[in-house]
Amino acid sequence: MENVKDIHIGALVDQRVQEQEIDINRICKFFKATENEIVKMYSMKSLDAEVLLKWSKLLEYDFFRLYSSHLILFAPVASLNKKKVKSKLPQFRKSLYTKEIIDYILELIESKQKTTLEIIDQYRIPKTTLHKWLSKYKHST
Repeated sequence: MENVKDIHIGALVDQRVQEQEIDINRICKFFKATENEIVKMYSMKSLDAEVLLKWSKLLEYDFFRLYSSHLILFAPVASLNKKKVKSKLPQFRKSLYTKEIIDYILELIESKQKTTLEIIDQYRIPKTTLHKWLSKYKHST
């Protein structure tokens, strides 16, 4: 959760490969790709969704959650004046904060990188929610 604002997915995939100590030959077979093609993916800031899904399966890590965390923290709030268009797509509640996001926010406050007011303004986290996190997780972080 180091820098969820600027995600370099190739570098994160490479980091996970190193952590898992997965042999390059296994990766090449899995992707039906050459070693050069795999190494090139590590340098890419973004990857195709299908490719990222394969990496997620191979490395047993949900890389898409990095983008979900980004949306929770940085997506603009929906305007109240916009027309409410019914969509057939699945609807998600933005207010579902992961433990990683909560820890990230609390770390910003504890390390004095941001004040509670800055957190509320920048990330649009409700004041009551933030205060609940502070009282609930203060002793465990």
